[in-house]
Amino acid sequence: MGRVLRIVALSLLAAWGVLLFLFDPEHSDAFLSCPFHWLTGLFCPGCGAQRAVHDLLHARIGEAFAHNAALVTAVPLIGLQWGWSRWNGTVPERDNRVVWAWGIGLMAWWVLRNLPGMEALAP
Repeated sequence: MGRVLRIVALSLLAAWGVLLFLFDPEHSDAFLSCPFHWLTGLFCPGCGAQRAVHDLLHARIGEAFAHNAALVTAVPLIGLQWGWSRWNGTVPERDNRVVWAWGIGLMAWWVLRNLPGMEALAP
């Protein structure tokens, strides 16, 4: 059952990636807007992520960074974390320091992008 679930999840992720490559979320009704932003007017840590992924798929790093800097920064860091764990033989997702670091970084990003005067961090 685990293998089938993994294949389905990867297939859905690939389909989402193709949709994001073909359609710009900024100019398309095919994608949902953020319900947290709609309800509160505040930006969640993921606001702008779909637009950032679209820009990354088209190799527009600067635009992707403007839409969601946390996501653009996290992509190479997650790759480094995965590579380090393969090389070192450790399992980083079981290391609480890694979990705490990612959690604190994400919460800091969430707070910073909603502070007055930090409009540059808003998507």
